[in-house]
Amino acid sequence: MRETSARCVALILASAGLMVSAAAQGQTPGASLIPADKGASVAKHFDPSGKPPSTFTLELRKGLQAELPFADKRDFEEAKRGFIAEPPYTQIMADAGHVAWSMGSYGWLLTGKDFESIHPSLQRQAVLNMAYGLYEVVPDRIYQVRGFDLANISFIKGDTGWIVFDPLTAKETARAALEFINQKLGKRPVVAVVYSHSHGDHFGGVRGVVDEADVASGKIMVIAPEGFLEAAIAENVFAGNAMSRRLQWQYSVFLPRHPFGHVDQAIGKNVANGNTGLIPPNRIVSKDFEEITVDGVRMVFQNTPDTEAPVEMNTYFPQFKAFWAAENVTGTVHNIYTIRGAAVRNALNWSKQINVALYKFGQEAEVMFASHSWPRWGTARIQEVLRAQRDAYANLNNQALHYANRGVTINEIHNVYQVPKGLRQQWAARSYHGDVQNNVRGVVNRFLGHFDGNPANLIPLSPRDSAPLYVEMMGGSAKIIAKGRELIAQGKYLHATEILNRLVFAEPRNVEARRLLADAFEQLGYRAESTSVRNNFLQGAFELRNGQPSGAPPRSAGPDVVRAMATEQWLDFVAISMDPRRAEGMTFTINLVTPDNGERFVVEMSNATLTTLKGFQAPQPDLAVTVNRADLDQVMMGAATFDDLIATGKARFQGDRTGFDQLRSILVPFTPDFEIMPGTAPEQPSIAPKPFELPAGLVDRD
Repeated sequence: MRETSARCVALILASAGLMVSAAAQGQTPGASLIPADKGASVAKHFDPSGKPPSTFTLELRKGLQAELPFADKRDFEEAKRGFIAEPPYTQIMADAGHVAWSMGSYGWLLTGKDFESIHPSLQRQAVLNMAYGLYEVVPDRIYQVRGFDLANISFIKGDTGWIVFDPLTAKETARAALEFINQKLGKRPVVAVVYSHSHGDHFGGVRGVVDEADVASGKIMVIAPEGFLEAAIAENVFAGNAMSRRLQWQYSVFLPRHPFGHVDQAIGKNVANGNTGLIPPNRIVSKDFEEITVDGVRMVFQNTPDTEAPVEMNTYFPQFKAFWAAENVTGTVHNIYTIRGAAVRNALNWSKQINVALYKFGQEAEVMFASHSWPRWGTARIQEVLRAQRDAYANLNNQALHYANRGVTINEIHNVYQVPKGLRQQWAARSYHGDVQNNVRGVVNRFLGHFDGNPANLIPLSPRDSAPLYVEMMGGSAKIIAKGRELIAQGKYLHATEILNRLVFAEPRNVEARRLLADAFEQLGYRAESTSVRNNFLQGAFELRNGQPSGAPPRSAGPDVVRAMATEQWLDFVAISMDPRRAEGMTFTINLVTPDNGERFVVEMSNATLTTLKGFQAPQPDLAVTVNRADLDQVMMGAATFDDLIATGKARFQGDRTGFDQLRSILVPFTPDFEIMPGTAPEQPSIAPKPFELPAGLVDRD
């Protein structure tokens, strides 16, 4: 493999007829991100109620620094390798006028300081994720733009144009990445896009790199694994509102980028806040292994369903001996159970699919790159990382089930499971994104469910009902607060949360209890190696002290997602949205026909339940609705009502619409601002439009 000095990069580009500025040739990765004040502005806690790390947290940190293999610097060497240039800007603006992405807000991480409020291993990962700019992976063939979003965007150079792998979350960041690589390496058209899997940071920016008309005409191929659309939509819609609220905690999207706040997201810095879209794929990979050649580039796709995502695929490039690991193998052990909420993932199958890649591609691959983190070069190094991650997921599965079969329950397993020493000493097997304690509980949940077998836990009281009982039995709030202070003074933060949490649920307006619980949460956040755990505790501390932060929460489903939804999925979501208690006694049957795509549905309300059956019609419905699916999109997006469509002749109602109007009256809007900790609700809750109704403000018509 070639040397990667700035001079060598310049020579390669010059031989290709391209020019690199003198500034870029002498540039050090991340140099433009270092703040002028050298990080002085982040020395003080951003929250007046915030606390510094305790002596107990500092002692724990000191022990970790001695225990972990910090002498192994290979990740840093690999993260810098192939660097070409970084852009002259540190922010990317959204088309709507706000900041979509700000890499500069994390520049204090590059000042060389040791931040005591960050787990030392996590700080190392956070610095590695500061890569910002254009990098070469395979000379003159494979490039990545890193640090423009949570994910990397990869560019494969074909005979005439670019094949884009995973076009980020937002149109603005993907567009900026394409413009930057074209500026540095010469303008080339995009000839194909590959969605590696169904998570939004891997397809949401597609409109920044291609035009939908070119995809529809077949001019540009958009490749995705089988089941992509269904998986992409299901996760963002059915429980999307709850996930959006919980994502605020897992990703701390409203906390300042600060040593006492958000420092990293393990697989990248954070998620871009721009225009998220979705263009349906026109080429589906359905076989276990499938070869496709585009613009002279051979790609062997490995379908890996039921791993990091419900549908996902790796890719091998035989011409370049390069293996693309999608998000199955990155610089961290991932989530088996993700605390924002998602279906529990299959750790054993994930391990097996990595093993397949190890033996099918890892025996000859010379470089491994992915949709997050940095590449690894050399066959031995690639095999080392593949084995570490293979074994990490297999061990989670096997050891959890080993103890479960010996009677260890879901409420105990996280205190029994131990990561083998051999894995603890490998950076690629550390739990930065996933958390080992939650992951091992996820394995037990996957096989045995949430119940631990104890009848006392079979029908648990809700916390608001059980907490007053605990508070009364513990002698009241004064005794609990006194004991909580004592436990915190001893560094027993989990013990303190056990009792203080009960008090906060029993007395949500007890400010002293909330602040004390926040203090315990904060120390647990500082100790966490996993970004998800750190963010969750720090977000909890912030909301206990200040209430919910203001700002626009991320939407779970944008217009493109709505357009891509199957009509049946939308009808199922309507059934989720209705208030079942207000539906008592309602009975009606509606036939729905969408002539432009030939679909038919029967929608029936009975027993306070709305059901949908595709491909059937009731013989004597109360109401028959006829509307083209293209026009129904407007109703689904909230851009029009059914009455609007009727008035313009785009929808026809035949029969009694009483049931339809009853249904419309009991639909409940979901907004991601519900309380997670009691007493933290915003003074003015956000208002969302109900299905079938226009929003009060502007409608996003992208």
